[in-house]
Amino acid sequence: MVNDLIDELPRLISESDTHVSQLALMIVSRLSETMPQSMEKIPDGVLPAALTLIRSPLLQGSALISMTTFFCSLVRSGNPRLTFVELVQHLTNPVYNPSPATQPANSPLSVHKQAFYSTSSCISALALNCASEAEYQSVITKLLDNLKSNDMSCSVRLFALLTLGGIGKHRDLSEHKNLQNVIMSSFNSPTEEVKSAASYALGNVSVGNLNLYLPIILSEIQSNSKRQYLLLHSLKEIITSMSEKEESIQLLKNYVPDMWNLLVRYMESSEEGSRKIVAACLGKLMLIDHESLLPKLLNYTTSESPHARSTVVTAIKYTVKEEPQAIDVMLRQYIGQFLNLLRDDDLHVRRMALVTLNSTAHNKPALIRDHMEEILPNLYKETTIKLKREVEMGPFKYPVDDALDNRKAAFECMYTVLQSCMDRVNIFQFLDHIEIGLKDVPDIKMLTYLMVLRLVHINPNAIMLKLESILEPLRDTFQSKLKDICLSVRR
Repeated sequence: MVNDLIDELPRLISESDTHVSQLALMIVSRLSETMPQSMEKIPDGVLPAALTLIRSPLLQGSALISMTTFFCSLVRSGNPRLTFVELVQHLTNPVYNPSPATQPANSPLSVHKQAFYSTSSCISALALNCASEAEYQSVITKLLDNLKSNDMSCSVRLFALLTLGGIGKHRDLSEHKNLQNVIMSSFNSPTEEVKSAASYALGNVSVGNLNLYLPIILSEIQSNSKRQYLLLHSLKEIITSMSEKEESIQLLKNYVPDMWNLLVRYMESSEEGSRKIVAACLGKLMLIDHESLLPKLLNYTTSESPHARSTVVTAIKYTVKEEPQAIDVMLRQYIGQFLNLLRDDDLHVRRMALVTLNSTAHNKPALIRDHMEEILPNLYKETTIKLKREVEMGPFKYPVDDALDNRKAAFECMYTVLQSCMDRVNIFQFLDHIEIGLKDVPDIKMLTYLMVLRLVHINPNAIMLKLESILEPLRDTFQSKLKDICLSVRR
């Protein structure tokens, strides 16, 4: 019976249904523990199917976790055809020796981008849990040699960095001298994927020995402006990873003042990408030490720099999670003051405040329910602002509305509020601004259609009272003629 089951499993392991694939992999993992003698057929059936699935861009999340467990269980089964060395060879062969059968079409990389993460996760798990010390050291040495060599392809470098990061997150790699310099040398790669992987690797390797590597990263951020964005990403990786366990949080707390002082210096960065990373880091730090950091952040809402104000309100978005957090009680008191930036003179600051409001209304509406009376007038005001101008491009002139993104964000907020805080809304004021949206650009019209549809179900009486004014813009939309270019596309 078990042999018949194993014969059927390869057909179930495919990207067409990753959930079924996950269950099939779990069955093999359990069989390897309880009936290791049943693994004889695995190398010829289930293993090839798993190796095909691991190259799929759809393998991630819980299915990927099952895949790493599957490979570890194969090694532990003791089958001579499923040793650590054999499985590592099977997993890495598409990376080191790409072929038309494994390489994606029109891609310079040997496998799909997600496949690098999947493969590196499996190799990391095998090295950490199933390898002898000699096998473990052999893997690390090979990865470092790949990074030091000038002859290796971008695919090999990408794989080596991701795998080093996966291993270094759980085991101290500081015995390898100048490891951080080897990793940071990949910041000079012409390939963005390799740069991003180097940032990821540096952050995760630092988790393995925070006392050694974090001061180096903080120093590099201050002294090397060209690498600042990538180094900030590494810092974000450290904060995110160290926030997962209580003992790690206690260790990270020793560095919170240094990280905070560094990050607030870069809130005014001219690079929007850097400001977003700074905001994410600040938000995650407040989850660690909200009592001292949240009041400090509030002080920057009155900064003269609009960049700093937008970074501050964006940081709040990263403190709001669906799960209960220690910061929630304090944040409920302060969030109204942060969302006062909806009245800011700067267009970008208001847009970031709208994004934060939308995120809060979606993830934890209880934080803003008591502040809706102050929030809604500012939200409604944003639905009416238009800043049109003409831009010349050669002999042509194009109309541009600088406030369009803000209006879209405002209507997105209204849609979220409709779902989460409707009992705090004056329905007729709300409908007045839906009417405005029904006359706006198509993207905003689509949002207002969804809101009208929802209100028909939850408050049909209000819709009936406003029916005439709602029908008028709808009638105009139905009667409007498509432009010739739209008609030609449809044909």
